[in-house]
Amino acid sequence: MGTALIIILIVVALVVLAIGWYYARQQQARKVEERREEAAGTREEARAVERRAEQARLQAEEQAERARSEQEAAAELRQKADEIDPDVEADTDDEEAEARR
Repeated sequence: MGTALIIILIVVALVVLAIGWYYARQQQARKVEERREEAAGTREEARAVERRAEQARLQAEEQAERARSEQEAAAELRQKADEIDPDVEADTDDEEAEARR
């Protein structure tokens, strides 16, 4: 009976170890899957931020282009005003225009 009891205890211990190992592997696999899902969510958030940044960059470029156009229009109007104004001398237009800026 002593030998049978030892064999039974060893078998039970091996079964308990196998169940523990299986459970540990399941937990590990579950954690890995959770991390994959978290990474996928983070990647999606990164793509959304990247899209917003690209939109902001494009809007900034458009705004800069509008600003350049407005500056050109203002310069043309200033030049036209200088041409019309009888008090502005033609010889010093460039110097005065630079001084006013």
